[in-house]
Formats: sequence, structure tokens, C-alpha cells
Amino acid sequence: MADPRKTELADVADIWLNLWPGSNVALLNGMMQAIIKEGLENKAFIAQRTENFDELNKADYPPEMVSKITRVPAEKIVEAALLYARAAKAMIIYGLGITHHTTGTDGVMSLGNLALLTGNIGRRSTGVMPMRGQSNVQGACDMGALPNMYLGYQPISDSEVRTKFEKAWGLSLPQKPGLTSCEMIETMQQGKIKGLYILGEDPCQTDPDTDKVRRSLESLDFLVVQELFLTETTNYADVVLPAASFAECNGTFTSGERRIQRVRKAIAPLCGKENWQTICLIAQAMGYPMSYSNPAEIMDEISSLAPIFGGVSFKRLEGNGLQWPCPTPGHPGTEIMYTEKFSRPNGLAKFNQVDHKPSAEQPDDRYPLILTTGRRREHYDSGSMTRRCQGILQVWPEEKIEISPMDAQELDIIDGEEVVVRSRRGKVKVKVRVTDKSPRGVAFMAFHYQDALTNLLTNPALDPIAKTPEYKVCAICVEKIPQEAKEVVRK
Repeated sequence: MADPRKTELADVADIWLNLWPGSNVALLNGMMQAIIKEGLENKAFIAQRTENFDELNKADYPPEMVSKITRVPAEKIVEAALLYARAAKAMIIYGLGITHHTTGTDGVMSLGNLALLTGNIGRRSTGVMPMRGQSNVQGACDMGALPNMYLGYQPISDSEVRTKFEKAWGLSLPQKPGLTSCEMIETMQQGKIKGLYILGEDPCQTDPDTDKVRRSLESLDFLVVQELFLTETTNYADVVLPAASFAECNGTFTSGERRIQRVRKAIAPLCGKENWQTICLIAQAMGYPMSYSNPAEIMDEISSLAPIFGGVSFKRLEGNGLQWPCPTPGHPGTEIMYTEKFSRPNGLAKFNQVDHKPSAEQPDDRYPLILTTGRRREHYDSGSMTRRCQGILQVWPEEKIEISPMDAQELDIIDGEEVVVRSRRGKVKVKVRVTDKSPRGVAFMAFHYQDALTNLLTNPALDPIAKTPEYKVCAICVEKIPQEAKEVVRK
């Protein structure tokens, strides 16, 4: 288990690699070099099913150098590498600690390199599996909730694909990719986006550099937010539309193993409409005749337009569902991907050697600590739902910044004390939790609480390819609140 923090998984792991935030690529390169040095790479797999291995083999990441970057002992790096390489079957499971960096894409490619190096892909109980940040993120991406893809990962840049969708939908479609959500925030401030429709997101709490997000939303001529509950973002909306929860809708969820599963509503939607019905009514009001009788019709349209879903229908999703690709009505679905060839034109996987790059923001004398952010096990995303559960609030009634005992001693701060946390973008007032879960020099906060908006602090610097923000590395300082200021507050 590789994680800067000592989470519960560290207690059950054979090896805990407590790496420095932002050093993922260096760690993985070091592990790969250790595997190659011991001759444990899967030579047959590399020769038959990959290309560009020579580039990977040229990388120079000896364990001693990697240890200086990651702060993980060199012998632990080698031990972890050999444990993985010698396993008959090994799987890599990763979370947002890989992707929430300006080097997030490099990190994911490095994980792919590691799996290819050992042949741990295309077989049962192997592979590289992302743990997505929210339920049905996989399904949303599958359905084209990406700025450069139509549903089923069909590129907007492909004229034949675009023509197919134009014919099916009866309109002309843009030839250029759109913007990611973070790019939209930037473009709003430039006056290039005048109106926005947000469904089930709370960027004023979950996006980095919250003050910038607020300014961007305020610059809009018109903002519509469709939500279950009022949130930080609904404060900026011109219109708030009611949303229906998963328990009030018929449809599908898709799991991380690409399994499409039926979701059946338990109760009628309290707001009167399922979400797809609301979207259709908005489209009709804007002049486009979007109309369906039920979600099964929507799935039929999906299967007619996306080859990987060609054999999917609501009728076939009874029981355990189907794993895509499922190209034809009689196809059983695909349990294991890449068993014989990869999706590139020549069928080979390509090694993409990448080098370690430092995070966009580094600590200095003014901001000497690194803040890394994440979630509490008991909470979900912005907390707009889970903060309404009294049982959860008994466990986590408020947010606290977690710092190491050594940092607390140096700052003369005690457990439970209220402090001010500052970054180059903003500040928050929050209580301290002194814990050995955080290593020296690293602090941790979640973003579930409205009275401690962690993302006022975080850095909006983006991965240049995926455009994902660097939530996991932000330079901060932690300041004591003077006693006289506390007295004023009490009075």
C-alpha cells in the first residue's frame, strides 16, 4: 500500500510505502527499475504484446535516488517491487491520490507500465483498476460526459462518428472538443460563457480555489442548478430545479469492472419528475424535440449509436447485468479486457516512460507545510446528503486539520485547538487533530463541511492532459489564534 498517510490499510498491508505527496511517478519508476535489475520482467509478454520497452529500460531511477525524492527507504521500494513482480497474479488498484496531481496522467501511465512490465494485464485477477471518486462515474464517462468524446468513447474529432450522431439527432454538432469543468470556470471569468446548467455538482465546495469559483459563477448572466438539497453552489443560482435521487429513478449504474446494472426506483420521485424527464422538458423548451417514453428507450438509442453497447438492453440487464464491450444482442459481455490484443491499431500495448516532475506548488518559509486533501470514510463528496445524517455527524461532527505530533509541538498547538490555516489563495478557521496518521510536514483535510471550506486553500493548477486539479499538494501555514482574539470572540 502506497500512501502518504497512515490509513487503516497501512495496518493490514505487508508493506506500507509512506511516500511524499507528489512523488508517485518516481516511486513507480524506482519499482520498475528494481524489477528489471532482478530480471523479473515478463520477457515473453513484453516481446509478444508490447512495444517501446527500450525507452522504459533507459530510465535511470536507482532506489537510492528514488528514496531521496519519495522519502521511502530504498530497501522498502525494492521489497515492494519484488513482491509485486513475483506474484503469479497481481492487481493494481488506485484512487484519486494518483490522479489529483498536475502529473496525474503520468502517474496512471506509470501504473500501466508496471502492469505491462510484469504481464499483469489481460488475465483473470490482474489489471489496473481505478476506484472512481463517486458512484457511477464510470457510467457518466461511458455516456459521453467528457469534452472530447461522444458516448461509448467515440471521438468528436472523427468526422464519420460525428456524421452518425448528427443524422441520429437531426442537428449539426461542433467539430472541436468542449471544456472540462475546471476549464469552464476559467472561461467564465473571461466572459466567454454566459450561462450554465449544473446537475448534481457543488463546485463552490468541491472545486479548488473556491473564491475563484465564486467569482466565475457571479460573472454568469444565468445559472441553473438542479439539486436534491440547497448547497454552496445554489447560493449563486438564478433558478434551482429539484432533482431526484437514485432511489427515485429507473436507469443503470456502471461499476468499475464495466458492469452495467439496472437501478429500479423504490419510490416515486418526490419532485414529480425523474431527472431524464426534466432534461427532456428543458430541451423541448429550448426548441429541440427530445422525448422518450421510458429509460429503456434511452438505452435502445445508446445501443444503436455506440458499438461497445450494441448488445445492451434493459431486458438483458436482469440478474448480474452485462460487462461492456457487448457489441451484439447475443454477446455475453466481456469479463476480461485485452486477453489477446490491445485496442491500439497494431494490437500492441505501448510503454510510455515518464519522468518525475515536482508538484506545481512547493513549501517555503511562509507556507512550510503541505496540505493534502481527501474524504472521510463516513461522508460522501460535498456532504450535502451525509451531513443530514445524525449518526454520521456523531462520528464526524466537524472538520479538523490533521497534523503530526512533531508539527504540533513545533507550532505549540494542542489537540482540539482552533487555528487559522492559510495558503496562497485563502484561509479557513478549523480545529486541530494531532495524529500519527499524518507524517511530519504533511497536513490533511477533507472537504465535506460548509463551515470549513477546504477548497478555499487548494491549488487550481491542472494536469496538462486530463485537466484534473492538484488537490493533493498545496502549500500552507498553520497559525495559532492569539489569546486576545479568542477573548473578543467569547465576549
